[in-house]
Amino acid sequence: MEITWYGHSCFRITERNMASVVTDPYDHSEVGYAALKLKSDIVTMSQDDPAHNFAKGVKGASWEINGPGEYEIGGVFLTAVASGNDKKNGARNLVCVLDYNGVTVAHLGNLSTVPSKAQIEALGSVQVALVPVGGGASLNAAKAAEVISLIEPGIVVPMHYLTPKSKTKLNKIDQFLKEMGVGKKVDTEDSLKVTSSSVPEETRVVVLNPAV
Repeated sequence: MEITWYGHSCFRITERNMASVVTDPYDHSEVGYAALKLKSDIVTMSQDDPAHNFAKGVKGASWEINGPGEYEIGGVFLTAVASGNDKKNGARNLVCVLDYNGVTVAHLGNLSTVPSKAQIEALGSVQVALVPVGGGASLNAAKAAEVISLIEPGIVVPMHYLTPKSKTKLNKIDQFLKEMGVGKKVDTEDSLKVTSSSVPEETRVVVLNPAV
């Protein structure tokens, strides 16, 4: 499996001979970055907001997931769980867990509060967690670290934070790295390739470069 970050909360997740997924495509006029030019089989949208639901920025998608449920599409098992309301704007958030042949990725969307025990259990075993860390209407650094301690993934990929290419009012990644005990000079990668045997037992933070 390969995970590529396109800035904000948008990722493209692919695996040979299986359905591809784009999460939270954005209207670039809302968040900065460049306009998306992506293709996928499935689009997931965590909130009804142009920063998270710009499905027309993705071509070829036969499925648009914007509500709770369980799906099997192109060999991918997808579980979408409502995680409660965003206190700032009242929007419901959707967490999506993708299972690619036993490798599980949870996209936490625009999560703003620490999930309940029942909500954590509904996610099942999570090997890779894509976590908002920049505050604003989503988790700040301290809450993100708390959520990670509850989910206990092998790999954490931070998202939804301020970068030189974004214009959203968010915090930089530095405070989150401090909360996780990671130095500011953490290595960055252009994409993350994951197999069932490559997931570490101890949680590791992987910072991705935006591909736009």
